[in-house]
Amino acid sequence: MQNFHSLPTPGARSAAPTATLPGDASHPGVVSRPVSHVPPPKRHPYDQWSPDARALDLVGDKWTLLIIRDLASGPRRFVELQRTLPGISTEQLRSRLNRMVADGLLTRQRFREVPPRVDYELTERSRELMPVVGALARWGYDWTWSAPRAGERVDIGAILRVAPGLLQLPAGVEGTVECLVQADDGSERHHLLTVAGGRVAIEERPGDRPDARVAGSTAAWVRALGPEAGLDALEVSGNRRLAEVVLGAFAAAATRAVAAA
Repeated sequence: MQNFHSLPTPGARSAAPTATLPGDASHPGVVSRPVSHVPPPKRHPYDQWSPDARALDLVGDKWTLLIIRDLASGPRRFVELQRTLPGISTEQLRSRLNRMVADGLLTRQRFREVPPRVDYELTERSRELMPVVGALARWGYDWTWSAPRAGERVDIGAILRVAPGLLQLPAGVEGTVECLVQADDGSERHHLLTVAGGRVAIEERPGDRPDARVAGSTAAWVRALGPEAGLDALEVSGNRRLAEVVLGAFAAAATRAVAAA
């Protein structure tokens, strides 16, 4: 009888990925520790020996993929994740983050500050899920998209943070687009989209001389990114063509939803 544990795993990485944890010399107070290629078993697994079931053991819980989406723009503190995830309780979020750290999906970095600061960040393992998040968003555009429903919280950043997994832009499109959302309470949110090699990265900060800047109220952004896909209510400065191509990629996904209805 063959010992299956001795068989090589097709496509397995030759080295375990590294997670950044408190104490690393390259980051004050941070150390590097290898992350096991095979995470520990879930408490309530699907108990099926198949790669999709194994994946769902890790990411099939409520909130997990949305946490990954909201960390796509960079590290966040616990309270910032609470802000971007309306409806999750403090205990639910704490439990989910602890499990995701144990599964190698997130790193937790503690900083010696007063008051104490703890940041959560994606690992390589979870960054590779962004195309999955993008595919889920694409399916959502095709089959579920509509104007905001009564009781739904509108966070334009939640849509923009899907960009790294959702958008694939034509070759030759390069540059930075700053998206400024002016909320009803007077606050402002900055989302900086950087396009290179047909892919998009996102950071939540003002741009340093962005190639294009797009600003508008929450209502204007809902019109631009919703089924109407109308950019006319937004104020665009700088490279208008770049802004139209990038935001048009979101609009094209929303337009497909209208055509399919």
